[in-house]
Amino acid sequence: MSSQNEDISSSVLRQMKAGGFDFTRIHPIEFYAVFPDETGARHAARQFRGESLNAQVSERDDGAWHLELSKLMYATHRGIGAFEEAFERVVSPYGGEVEGWGVKQERPVA
Repeated sequence: MSSQNEDISSSVLRQMKAGGFDFTRIHPIEFYAVFPDETGARHAARQFRGESLNAQVSERDDGAWHLELSKLMYATHRGIGAFEEAFERVVSPYGGEVEGWGVKQERPVA
């Protein structure tokens, strides 16, 4: 993971903490990549069988292909960084570029 991505991840994790995110629970963390063609996106998605909660490939409006991979895990800097590096090693040979990660934060019920 590049130092720029690491800085972004650190900032996002700090914002999540400030927002009351529950780091003690396992969450589906989404990782995103974009590919020039459908074949590359689908080949990369297959590399994560059994490891991911869900892998979705879809065409974007600009003709590129988007891979969204959800992985059940704790939202830690180390865990996200390690998976993002592994994700990049898989998508790069297929012409893919990692676009980052995200997690949905549940709002406490008032």
